[in-house]
Amino acid sequence: MSQPTRLRGMTWGHTRGYLPVVATAQRFQEMHPDIEIVWEKRSLKAFEEFPVEKLAADYDLMVIDHPFVGYAAAHGPLLPLDEHLPADFLADQAANSVGASHPSYTYGGNHWALAIDAATPVAFWRADLLARFGFAAPRTWDELIALARAGHVEIPAAPINCLMNFYTFCVAVGETPFATRERVASLDTGRVALARLRELISLCDPGCWTRNPIASHDLVASADNTRIAYCPLAYGYSNYARAGYAAHRLVFGAPPSLNGAALHTTLGGTGLAVSALRPNRAAALAYAEFTASPEVQRTLYAAAGGQPGHRAAWLDASNNASSGDYFTRTLPVLDNAFLRPRHNGYMEFQERGGPIVHAALRGTLSDVEALARLDALYLHSLASAPLFA
Repeated sequence: MSQPTRLRGMTWGHTRGYLPVVATAQRFQEMHPDIEIVWEKRSLKAFEEFPVEKLAADYDLMVIDHPFVGYAAAHGPLLPLDEHLPADFLADQAANSVGASHPSYTYGGNHWALAIDAATPVAFWRADLLARFGFAAPRTWDELIALARAGHVEIPAAPINCLMNFYTFCVAVGETPFATRERVASLDTGRVALARLRELISLCDPGCWTRNPIASHDLVASADNTRIAYCPLAYGYSNYARAGYAAHRLVFGAPPSLNGAALHTTLGGTGLAVSALRPNRAAALAYAEFTASPEVQRTLYAAAGGQPGHRAAWLDASNNASSGDYFTRTLPVLDNAFLRPRHNGYMEFQERGGPIVHAALRGTLSDVEALARLDALYLHSLASAPLFA
């Protein structure tokens, strides 16, 4: 009896990132006994920063962040899926994208990953604590600041999250970041964006400076938490809206408006990519198509704790019933999310830019110097970037 084809996959180590691909791999193996799929996981920080070219050398399947596609287009560690998957399948993916999730993986004339997961910063809260303190979930920025002054607000402010929220506030001020090849944002816009974010973080528990979105969800949902009732901006995790996942279920919705306008938060989510450097491409492609298919995304993937990338899953009545309408309540935020740059070189900018914004917000670097450093880092990132998008 011949040995099965063995595929290795790498994802990130949270229920949302790991269990859904394990579930789809198990079912795919049952349908294809000649293929074995083993998924491994790494921390969220390592997932955000680990070079995709190193993953592609060791893994047939990779869950990636969309800004990696510029590197993929320039250096070729990933298969261009538009050259290997059916056109009608990809057309359905495009037509049912959650916000810009699907097009975020298209770059340089090719499509590099399938959007199996969709996310952007949204608001979440403990309804019981807000009621206890006599507050409603804030709908405006002024209401948010009042709640924060009362000591009831959390925001994840680890460096990468400070950078993502900096983009959001630049858009809110009226300027799209990276709109030119000369600067990230104008000095006036950057200073206002930093001031808005600094004011909010200064009113939160100092521990937020090291917390990522998972830690913020865990804090607010924990049995020990009797004070922190609301978070206005964190990449959403529908798991915490489901019964039994944490001590307290969280409610999710749109962030508070600023100056009467909805915030355009910074798109996240993940895509499933196939290595161009490994031999078992046909099996890997078949599994990728299966996992991203509409029915699997709507049912098996979502039921296993996933946050699907296919729109049908977000509109599904069963998924919303089990999550307190997480999907329909946050879908408008996804549809309006800001798409980060994806050029070859951007990932270095992101890795180094987060600590710069973090330092400015903490007062160890002046706003003027921080913005100048971001601009210099951006220009450096463009040095080897092609002009296509």
